[in-house]
Amino acid sequence: MKLDDLLKRTSEWLKGEGPKSEIVVSSRVRLARNLDKMPFSHWAKPDQKEEVLQKVKNAIEKSGYLKGSMFFRVDELSEVDRQFLIERHLMSKEHATNPRHKAIDLDNKEVVSVMINEEDHVRAQVMQSGFNLLDVWHMIEKIDAELAQHLDYAYSARLGYLTACPTNVGTGMRASCMLHLPALVFSKQINKVLQAVSKLNLAVRGLYGEGTEATGNFFQISNQVSLGLKEEDIIDNLEKIMNQVVVREESARAGILAKNKEEITDRTFRALGTLKNAYIISSSETNRLLSNIRLGVDLGILKHIDRGFVNELLIITQPAHLQKLEKKVLSPKERDVIRAQIIRERLNKA
Repeated sequence: MKLDDLLKRTSEWLKGEGPKSEIVVSSRVRLARNLDKMPFSHWAKPDQKEEVLQKVKNAIEKSGYLKGSMFFRVDELSEVDRQFLIERHLMSKEHATNPRHKAIDLDNKEVVSVMINEEDHVRAQVMQSGFNLLDVWHMIEKIDAELAQHLDYAYSARLGYLTACPTNVGTGMRASCMLHLPALVFSKQINKVLQAVSKLNLAVRGLYGEGTEATGNFFQISNQVSLGLKEEDIIDNLEKIMNQVVVREESARAGILAKNKEEITDRTFRALGTLKNAYIISSSETNRLLSNIRLGVDLGILKHIDRGFVNELLIITQPAHLQKLEKKVLSPKERDVIRAQIIRERLNKA
């Protein structure tokens, strides 16, 4: 498979399927690992980074889970290709910068991604649609065990896995959920909910993780503490809190239907009308309007569009996806025109 083949299909995490997928867009678990007796990526010399890359690549080639996966050296990918992988949540922004001696491996379903020489030597993640944290953890646990058969990880009996960032020391795990919380935003409860979540040692970020703000009412919530906890405890704690957030959003949605149905219906169809007729539209406006449509779909206001279709529009209208579809570099204004055209065409077909 080639990178361009990813354009022809929907990512697993975007399918709008799985438990509570109307609110929990995706579940992800990431593990940070480093090779023993090798400097962390930021301190390693070029030849040491290359040695790490080759060792991890060899381990991946022996993995049953990653058989037939796609392996790319990051410095052989164009800037647009790197941004494309970021938009699909397969690569971090940090991994895309200073690309020499870095690589990424992707399974053919876009469920598993392994970054080599990011902040840590190995950053492996599994991501699926819906509220599936435990299933996702079991899968990445098996992949990690396979890789560990061929790699000597830096590990302390007292501290656990040793990582470049102190907050990852211990399990090296970062578990997260991407949530769509428009009703909490509409009812002005969102700040109270997110403040409560933050007090429970969870991090709240935007659609593209660290350093990004929430757009389109999408929020990424993850654990911040890794040291002194078992992996199962981290998953269990996050699941309990996510369940509470889901209940709050469900309650807010029920309240909207009972008290503000006309306003939400109007907002939904205004969003649909704008997207069906706009000839120039920015990425931020697209995210906001698609969020309104997604809520309308979930509330049963729009019956001819499904959630997976809206999720897919959110991603294919991102800058790098548009440039991949057009097979050329586009200026911001050109992207705004092409974005509007693609949305019109797809919504009218739907």
